[in-house]
Amino acid sequence: MEILKIENLTKVYGKGENEVHALNGVSFSVEKGEFVSIIGSSGSGKSTLLHLIGGVDRPTSGKVYVDGKDVYAQKEDALAIFRRRQVGLIYQFYNLIPVLNVEENITLPVLMDGRKVNEKRFEELIDILKMKERLHHLPNELSGGQQQRVSIGRALLNAPAILLADEPTGNLDSENSKEIMNLLRYSNRAYDQTMLVITHDENIALQADRIITLEDGKIIRDEVVR
Repeated sequence: MEILKIENLTKVYGKGENEVHALNGVSFSVEKGEFVSIIGSSGSGKSTLLHLIGGVDRPTSGKVYVDGKDVYAQKEDALAIFRRRQVGLIYQFYNLIPVLNVEENITLPVLMDGRKVNEKRFEELIDILKMKERLHHLPNELSGGQQQRVSIGRALLNAPAILLADEPTGNLDSENSKEIMNLLRYSNRAYDQTMLVITHDENIALQADRIITLEDGKIIRDEVVR
């Protein structure tokens, strides 16, 4: 089943001589449960693409459909709900709230959305993330790898349609990077979680089912690896 469809997506920054085409007519689709890596050199349009899929930025032209819904045909209030409920975002630099503990950081988006926490899913995630003994620790009391685990838990608690990760291991050593990728792969398999991961690391990219290569805002390669 198709969960994501991108049609002729274009993003232009600036005007006239300063005009930059960050994305230039990108089109592809992703099936539910697919694990897709997006690679390319710096400035190729990877992060721009992720932000447009996640509703963080608006395209200059083109369409993004998530679960059959035209993302940018929605009004701002509906778009905000879409971002909270349908998309899980993981960044290189964790983005945890420093005054909140592990449990509060993970559950904050659900509570801010005015909904009850799914306790069963929360307990499952805490076990998978190996954070049961750290629930009441603040971010500055955690290692980098542990902080990234918390950000993964926060992104997965909502059971989003799509998980988007922008260089999720870029700030970690090799051992923690391997652990984080194992967690993402496990989540992909155990929850049938659709994932798009931006990475510059070839070893990480090869763990995906499919690799999309961007260059100068265009897809130059789209290959299934498993």
